Amino acid sequence: MNQLLAIRAFARVVEAGSFTKAADSLDMPNASLSKLVQELESHLGVRLLQRTTRRVTVTPDGQDYYEKTALILRNLEDVDTSFNIARSKPRGQLRVDTGGSTASEVLIPALPDFLARYPDIRIDLGVSDRSVDMVSDNVDCVIRGGPLDNSSLVARLIGEATMVTCATPEYLKQYGVPAYPEELKNGHRLVAYMLAQSGRAIPFRFLRDGEKTEIKIEHRIGVNESNGHMAAGLAGLGIIQTFAYAAGAAIKDGALVEILQPWRPAPYPFHVVYPQNRHVPQRLRVFIDWLVETFPQRLNPG
Repeated sequence: MNQLLAIRAFARVVEAGSFTKAADSLDMPNASLSKLVQELESHLGVRLLQRTTRRVTVTPDGQDYYEKTALILRNLEDVDTSFNIARSKPRGQLRVDTGGSTASEVLIPALPDFLARYPDIRIDLGVSDRSVDMVSDNVDCVIRGGPLDNSSLVARLIGEATMVTCATPEYLKQYGVPAYPEELKNGHRLVAYMLAQSGRAIPFRFLRDGEKTEIKIEHRIGVNESNGHMAAGLAGLGIIQTFAYAAGAAIKDGALVEILQPWRPAPYPFHVVYPQNRHVPQRLRVFIDWLVETFPQRLNPG
């Protein structure tokens, strides 16, 4: 038995929660991975995983073994990296997930620079406003805006985006231009951004002189994807609150008009996040560093 390979195979099953997903991520036949885990269990004389037809769960012995060997794997990978980093270029596949407008307006336009710097890295980009399970979906990192609520992830701030409230000139001509946030409750139509996971509408938020205002009223239409949300605003369906980077071009050419500018919401933080129990390969390290360098300006274009 190749014990190191067996330990890596077992760790990937624990992280992915599935033999099939683990085998795919390791580019290994499912039967070969299963055999490695069985050999490891025989070598240790304990059952590490409980298998059923529908799921794989970690036994108490398996959890203990995973936590102890994970440290060994990370240390070994760090040693390998220290020897290789000086004479090798970052290479390989990088799986990244981000939201719709962040992908189309910020990340994708900037990617030519990254790929020119690191021609041996291949990007597989998942675009969705719905949260992904980073471990089971085998995603290397996720770029997301807003507060973080998962302590099992490592997060690094990569910038803050300006938020704007806007509508089409035709809408404002028909319904009037609100002078204060509270006026949104008086006959105005709002296009809500809906959280994809919960279906909850995010309230319109405002900030002036340190005082926060939050408007919670029934919306006429809700959209759970950022590009679709912008399209609804451009169609004149109502007032939207969105990122300046997404609405900037439309405001510049007059398709949208920013309103309530003195009450712009607080800057919206963006983070790159990745699992804390997974080794950070060189290709991910350079990508994160590039995001920190690139995103602040991209999130707030002049």
